[in-house]
Amino acid sequence: MTNLDLYAKAEHLLGIEEATEALYDLYRSELDDYNVKTLLDVGCGRGGFMERMISDGVECKGVDLSTLMVEECKAKGLDAESVDAKDVKGKYDAIVSIFDVLNFMSKEELLEFLEAMADKLNDDGIFIADINTLYGFSDVAEGTMSSDSESEFLSVDAVFENNELHTKFTLFEKGEDGRYTKYQDTIVQYFHKIQFFQKLSGLKLVDKQTFSLYDTEDKTLLIFKKR
Repeated sequence: MTNLDLYAKAEHLLGIEEATEALYDLYRSELDDYNVKTLLDVGCGRGGFMERMISDGVECKGVDLSTLMVEECKAKGLDAESVDAKDVKGKYDAIVSIFDVLNFMSKEELLEFLEAMADKLNDDGIFIADINTLYGFSDVAEGTMSSDSESEFLSVDAVFENNELHTKFTLFEKGEDGRYTKYQDTIVQYFHKIQFFQKLSGLKLVDKQTFSLYDTEDKTLLIFKKR
């Protein structure tokens, strides 16, 4: 099991449903300003945002590195696959990366990813993503938490240093025989300064909005147009 699949198994214990819905509303309102007919959702998760956009008449494709997430999308009849976004075929009016997707990439990986996304946009195409602010990492994400249900127990321990957030997930899952199976892995996220996004060759940063998702100004929305 990959660390993203472990995250997928534990996500329902993290209490992020309201935050996810708030982000969906924000992205949807931003896309209303553009004539979007085709959309690529990178890091599509269980497909909730694609479902919203499909209801607005937009043709959507999703990619996610978690096979568990993609299987849930396919079970809903959504067009999704577990591949690297750089390998997706075709061009799109809009590309979105919702809920910290960019923070899971190092600077080198992110630069390569953003240039690839520029190539997958139609002329006048738009790319929207959100990132954690420094405050969002150091004062909101860092720390420990636990959550449980009748058959599961989750412990999360996050440490932020040297502009990296290392989050250890430990999940105990009760089987039908009453025995618990332990899953454990660490996910790394990277803090990126706004200046990094102002120097791209394929994308132009046309708007940025710092907003509050969990706490005071813990997130920034980035809106790019294809150069």
